[in-house]
Amino acid sequence: MAENMIDGKFAHGSTRPPSGNQVLPLFSLKGKTAIVSGAAAGIGQAIAQGFAEAGANVAIWYNSNKKAIERAVDISRTYNVKATGKAYQVNVTSYEAVQAAVDNIVAEFGGRLDIFVANSGVTWEDGPMLDGKVEHYRRVVNTNLDGTYYCARAAGTHWWRQRKEGTTVDGQELGASYRGGSFIATASMSGHIANIPQLQAPYNASKAGVIHLCKSLAVEWVGFARANSVSPGYINTEISAFCSAETKQTWLDKIPMGREGEPNELKGAYLYLASDASSYTTGIDLLVDGGYCAP
Repeated sequence: MAENMIDGKFAHGSTRPPSGNQVLPLFSLKGKTAIVSGAAAGIGQAIAQGFAEAGANVAIWYNSNKKAIERAVDISRTYNVKATGKAYQVNVTSYEAVQAAVDNIVAEFGGRLDIFVANSGVTWEDGPMLDGKVEHYRRVVNTNLDGTYYCARAAGTHWWRQRKEGTTVDGQELGASYRGGSFIATASMSGHIANIPQLQAPYNASKAGVIHLCKSLAVEWVGFARANSVSPGYINTEISAFCSAETKQTWLDKIPMGREGEPNELKGAYLYLASDASSYTTGIDLLVDGGYCAP
C-alpha cells in the first residue's frame, strides 16, 4: 500500500487539490460518513455534534456510557443527519470488535467511510510509575495506543479500497469530489510534555505514541487518506475528575490563557482536519492548549 514511494522518492502528482476557490464550502461535510469513538460525552460528544452541524452522517461509539444512545438520537433529530438513532458499543482494545463495527457501519451508512476520529482514551490515576499497577498501565496503553492503531487499520482498509475501486461497498460511484479518507486521533499535550504536579508517565507515553503513529501513517497513506492528530490541553470534562482542586489550580498557573478549555472549543480543529479545508494537511499534530506548551 506504499505505492506513493519508489526507491525512497515520493511519486509526483499522487494527490490533487479540491476544485473551487471559496473557503466555506471546503468545510462542509455534507453527505460524508464519520465515525467518532469515545463520543458519549466530553470531547467526543463535541466532535460528533460539530460534524453533524457541518452535514456529516455520524456514527457514535461508546464503551460503557449509555448516554451515547441519547446523544445519537439528539444529533439525528437536531441536525437532520443520519445517526441511525442509536450508538454503537465497541471495545476498541479488540481489533476484531473494531473491524466488525466499522464494516457494519459502512454498510448501514451508504457503503462509504470518509472520516474516523479515534477519540477513546483513559487516564493514568496511579501516580508515580513505581507506585502504579502494571494492570492499569496495560489498560491505558491498550486503550489509548493499541485502540488507535486498531481503528486506523480498520478505517484505512476501507479508504484503500475506496480509492482503488472508486466505489462504495455496493458498487456506487463515489464521484470526482471524493479525495480519500481522513483519520484523526485525539492525542494530548501530554504527548509533548511531562505533566506536573500529577505524575502520569504511562499516559504521556501512550499519547506520544499516538502522535507519532499518525505522522507515520500520513507517509504510508498518501494517495488514499490523510492522518493527523489533535492534542488538547486541559479541557473541562469528567476525565480529569480524579484530580484535586489544588492540582487544578496549579494547572491554571501554567496556562497562559488562565483557564481550562471547553469541549466546544475543539470543534473547529477537528472540523478543519476532517474536511477538504485541510486537503494539503497531513502528518501534523495540532495543539489546542491555551498556550500551555508555548513558553
